[in-house]
Parts: sequence; C-alpha cells; structure tokens
Amino acid sequence: MMRLFVAGQAPNSVQAIDNLKAICRQYLDHNYSLEIVDTLQDPFRALTDDVLITPTLVKLSPKPATKVAGNLSQRSAVLLALGIKEKLG
Repeated sequence: MMRLFVAGQAPNSVQAIDNLKAICRQYLDHNYSLEIVDTLQDPFRALTDDVLITPTLVKLSPKPATKVAGNLSQRSAVLLALGIKEKLG
C-alpha cells in the first residue's frame, strides 16, 4: 500500500504522479495499491502520516514504512524506498 501526497495540479505533483505510475508499470505489474491524496482538498490527511511537504510518497506496506519526498524523478531512490531491486539491462 502506497499513499502519494500532492498539492493539486502543481507541476511537481503532476510529475510525481507520472513518475510513480511509470515505476509501478515497469516494476510492479499492477500488483500494488496506490492512494493519491490532494492536500489542498484534505490537509489533515497529511498530518496523520507526518507529511510536511508535497509531493511525498509514503510506503505503508509491506513494512517497514518509508517516505520519499520530491517529484520522484530519482528512480533509484524511489525503488530503494519501495524495496524493489532495479531491473538490469
């Protein structure tokens, strides 16, 4: 289970959504659960996960929980946080 906190249609938020969806297509083969939370619509949801900036990806399960902030363009950092081994070649 992953939760991506974004701020509406801000450029970094849109980029984070696109980057995460590309990673999920390539590495997770539709075997994931993703919730996108717009903090402009529901700011208190971010507080429950201790999210102070957007965009931020929170991996809730499998444990351990991890967080990655930013537009998720650093694929290796996102993969590491998600516990995914990068495909070679």
